Amino acid sequence: MQSVCVRRLWGSAQVSRLLKVTNINRSVRQLQHKKVMEDNKPWALTSEPGEGFVEDLTNIKKHFQILCYKDFLQNPQLHGPKIQAMLVWGKSPPTDPSTLRSLPSLKVVANGGVGIDHLDVPYINSLGVKVTNTPGVVSDATADMAMGLLLASARKIVQGHQISVDPNTTNHKPQSLMGVEVTGSTMGIIGMGHIGCRIAQRGKGFDMKVLYHNRTRRSVEEEQAVGATYCEKMDDLLKESDFVVLAVNLSPETTGLISTRELNLMKPTATLVNISRGRVVDQDALVKALKSETILAAALDVTYPEPLPRDHPLLGLPNVLITPHVGTDTLSTSRKIVQRMVENAVAVLKGQSIPNEVKPK
Repeated sequence: MQSVCVRRLWGSAQVSRLLKVTNINRSVRQLQHKKVMEDNKPWALTSEPGEGFVEDLTNIKKHFQILCYKDFLQNPQLHGPKIQAMLVWGKSPPTDPSTLRSLPSLKVVANGGVGIDHLDVPYINSLGVKVTNTPGVVSDATADMAMGLLLASARKIVQGHQISVDPNTTNHKPQSLMGVEVTGSTMGIIGMGHIGCRIAQRGKGFDMKVLYHNRTRRSVEEEQAVGATYCEKMDDLLKESDFVVLAVNLSPETTGLISTRELNLMKPTATLVNISRGRVVDQDALVKALKSETILAAALDVTYPEPLPRDHPLLGLPNVLITPHVGTDTLSTSRKIVQRMVENAVAVLKGQSIPNEVKPK
């Protein structure tokens, strides 16, 4: 009887050991398979997490092996030949000729955001490399920023906060905080693309009269949907608007679009809001217009350069509100941008239809 029990116990122990070995072997095979899959993923060059990219890079890692630009610089000769995609956020990684020439296997530059004025698209294309961007996903966040700047400037919200938290304040409601009515005022939007239309929607919510100027007129249905009226001449929009909002792409035609002549056409009670690009506005002319009270105020999410030199005259004017180009900076929008960048890059590498390819004009 005792020998039977011993045999049973011995047999159970062997089975247990066999199961453990089997499980270990299975885990090893799974890890080996996972490593093979990882090794087969294409390499993408990115900026450092936190330098534009959200910290969570999980979505990128599903499709790419990631090399940060800082690590790339340690040995470009070693790393350069394996890079097939660049995921560019802002101006990082740089797309200068020297960097691009060190990436002989590069197939795509996937830009985060709509603006591509920092990319030499014809040159990049000449290397056989596609360029993509992420229109649409940035529209709501940028339109929110435009309205936020407009409201903060009109109602002097920043000045009110500063007075409220200043320990030396004795008069908590000075006359200087008297603001401008937004509801029922006239907003003129220059540039009626995705973002411009979203801004118009928000203006409609404030019962604003919405005017717009664009290279091509939107359809009647699109105008009615956002309550916008087309101005064929930009001059007419400038003369009538209480708030002029710039939402154009930067191009040779829009560089310096707003200068002395245009500012002089605006009402002395008008505010200029810029969420497009800094170079759309002649900043020297803007400084003069603000100092001379040719216009009432300016609210800018973009400048040129960014950031402005600390002694730039715009920084010392009381009727200017400046934010550091954060129009798209929400967690939700940042994740959507990364998702679209990845989709574009994967499509290029797989030879599929590219959702958002940028082609030279």
